[in-house]
Amino acid sequence: MSHRLQVLVPESLDRRVGKAAQRSRQSKGAWVRQALERALSEDRPADALDRLASLGGPTGDIDQVLAEIEAGRG
Repeated sequence: MSHRLQVLVPESLDRRVGKAAQRSRQSKGAWVRQALERALSEDRPADALDRLASLGGPTGDIDQVLAEIEAGRG
């Protein structure tokens, strides 16, 4: 099922999208859908919280984490 997405863009961007769509012989809608698919499927790093979680750093109660850090310094 398709859903309508309305996005307001500056006139200059609309012209650029229109020209790009013409060059690829597509409608603006088809070109934008394809551009969104490309942008979302690229091998991009996860968001910042996912990247941080992947580091395997200490997590938990802050007092416990700080105590463990201090114990490691002794």
